[in-house]
Amino acid sequence: MRSKNQQKKIALVRIKLLFNQAEEVFPMSKVLANRYVQLAQNISMKVKVRIPKELKRRFCKHCYAYLTPGVNARVRTRGGKVIISCLDCKKFMRIPIR
Repeated sequence: MRSKNQQKKIALVRIKLLFNQAEEVFPMSKVLANRYVQLAQNISMKVKVRIPKELKRRFCKHCYAYLTPGVNARVRTRGGKVIISCLDCKKFMRIPIR
């Protein structure tokens, strides 16, 4: 049986791997890229490990779609915030600029 720290390290490696695979496969199959993101989200919830900040902004929190600016996402700055709009589900995320 593995310790909690080992499980969290393994989960983090798998999450990063899934996001790399989603980035590679996105031009060919958007559905498969979205599935990889969903699997990464499920792993993070099961092991209770946070998805890194740089990866957290690469998917829509509403529909779990892998976001690529200019293809299925719009990125704008307004009022001290970065606004990332998902063009699949028409929802948006606001991230404050420090």
